[in-house]
Amino acid sequence: MNGRGLVAAIAVAALCAGAGAQPPAGTQTAVPNAAEQSALPVRIYIRAGLKTHGPGQHDYPQLLADWSKVLTERGALVDGSLHFPTAAELASTDVLVMYKGDAGSMAADEKATLEAYLKRGGGLVSFHDTLCGPDPDYYSTIVGGAKKHGQTNFTLEADVPYTIVDPSNPIMQGLSDFTIRDEAFFLMTWARAPEIHVLATATIAPTPSAKGHEGEKVPQIWTYERTLDGGTRYRAFVWMQGHNYANFADPRIQPMLLRGIAWAAKRPVDALMTIRPQQGRGTGATTPGEGRGRG
Repeated sequence: MNGRGLVAAIAVAALCAGAGAQPPAGTQTAVPNAAEQSALPVRIYIRAGLKTHGPGQHDYPQLLADWSKVLTERGALVDGSLHFPTAAELASTDVLVMYKGDAGSMAADEKATLEAYLKRGGGLVSFHDTLCGPDPDYYSTIVGGAKKHGQTNFTLEADVPYTIVDPSNPIMQGLSDFTIRDEAFFLMTWARAPEIHVLATATIAPTPSAKGHEGEKVPQIWTYERTLDGGTRYRAFVWMQGHNYANFADPRIQPMLLRGIAWAAKRPVDALMTIRPQQGRGTGATTPGEGRGRG
C-alpha cells in the first residue's frame, strides 16, 4: 500500500471509531444479552410538575430533586424536568416516572410521543393524581386505570388501609397489610383488555367527599402490561397515593416503589435496592440531568 492509501485507510478507521459512527453496511452489531442488559444502569426520566397544594402535599418538584438523588445513589442514570419529555429525551429512557397533577391531559403530539415510547417497550410508573385527566377512557388503556378530572372521587386526609392482594409478587415482598394517612380514589375507569393486576386494595374511608362510597374496596397499587399495535409489550406500575409527600420516604413504601420502578424498566426488581459508592467525575458517573438534555 502506498503512502496515500495508508492515510486513507487510517482516516476511514478513525471515522468508524468515532462516537455515533455507523458500522459498514452488512456488519452485525453486538446486541446485549439478558445478563448484560441487567447489568446496565437503569435509565430513568422523572416527569414532574409545578406544586399545586399546601405544605407537604403534591410536592412534584421536590420529588424530582429528592428522587434524582435516591435513584442516582442506587446506580441509575436519572434525568427529568417539569415539562412533557421530548422524543429525544425518551429515546435514552428505560422507565418514565410521573408525578404530576392531571398528567392524563396531553396534547395530540404528546400522546403520539408517549405511544411511540411505549411501542418500543419503554416502562411507565405513575404516582397519585398523575392518573387524572379529561379522558379516562383513553388514559386507562395506558396505565390500567384513570380518574376523571374535576369529579369528586377521592377521600381527603384519611387512613388508607392496604390489603395486600398478591403478597407473592416480588414488588410487594416483605409487606403485609398496613395503613398510611393519605388520599384514595374511587369511581375509577378501568382498562378491560387487558385488565390490571391488583397488588393491593384499600377500603374507602367515610369522609365527606366519599359519601355513598365508604366501605368500598378499590385497587390502589397495581401493575399493567400491554402491547400497543405494532409494538413491544410494555409495563406500568401504579401507586395511587402520594398526596402527602412524606409517604414517599415511608420505610414500607419507598422499597416498594424502587422495586416497582425496576420492574417497569424490565430489570430485576432488586436492581435499585442497593446504595452504591459514587464514582468521581471523569470515570463515567453522571449527576441528575447531566448530559441528557434536562430541561
